[in-house]
Amino acid sequence: MLDENLAMDRSKLRYIAELPHGEEVLAQALNGEEGIIIPRLAKRFGVADVLIAVKDQPFMASLLYYFGVLTLTGQTDFVESILNIPNLVARSLYVERLQEMWLDTYEDKTRIPQLRKHFCQTGDLQPLADFIEQRYFPILSNRDYRWSNELMVKIAFLTLLFDDRLYMMVSETEMDHGYIDLSLIVRTDRRTAKALDLLLEFKYVDLKKLKLTGEQVRAKSMAELAVLSAVKAELDAAADQARRYGAALSERYGLTDLRLFAVVEIGLERVVWQVVRSSTAPIPGAVNPPVSG
Repeated sequence: MLDENLAMDRSKLRYIAELPHGEEVLAQALNGEEGIIIPRLAKRFGVADVLIAVKDQPFMASLLYYFGVLTLTGQTDFVESILNIPNLVARSLYVERLQEMWLDTYEDKTRIPQLRKHFCQTGDLQPLADFIEQRYFPILSNRDYRWSNELMVKIAFLTLLFDDRLYMMVSETEMDHGYIDLSLIVRTDRRTAKALDLLLEFKYVDLKKLKLTGEQVRAKSMAELAVLSAVKAELDAAADQARRYGAALSERYGLTDLRLFAVVEIGLERVVWQVVRSSTAPIPGAVNPPVSG
């Protein structure tokens, strides 16, 4: 029965994803802090609505709500409806759908598990960052839409790292009066696995702010990019958040070796990252970023 229900939910997400701007709706739903905000839920859907009605964001979000793969979680101060993904199973279907749309080659499907395992066991983020730069960014830059903030890189990492076999994996976990961008905490029944507890905080820098072209950014090493004032400021901000949220998360789950990362997306060109040191002690075995990009 569960397999049949999941197959139906996959079909519903596939239908929405194939509508104009449907991918944007699925990606926005994965942004757990904000979710999808619409003026009001549609009251009902008839055959004519599905066939000929304008398929805007309120329509698609309402349809996902009635499909059962979005849930109403509150209202804004402007009395708008806030919709979010209801549970981890549904979240995995969103991630799966976007990954299938964006990274559909055999080479991608065999490479991704290797990259995920390497990062989750070693804390070395560089191969994953390289993959995002070389595969993800070219694909997304050719779509019919643009994201201009850290949601882009967050979705990229989420679709590559999602693994509910080993992890309690939650985006936008509320912690210490803020929201963690992405945390991967090894499940209590998988603590014997060789897998690290991980926390990532994301920021974004627009190329215009750097006054550089995409070609110029691609030509620089990661070390050169990391010292640019705008990039350094965002790395520092992400690191501060990682330390604060990491301390609260470690206390909540009794973690002794939570690895913290600050990640900055530069346009749709580069990913700059650094291991964040705890304010009380160095992280054992942490991997520092290489000096060349």
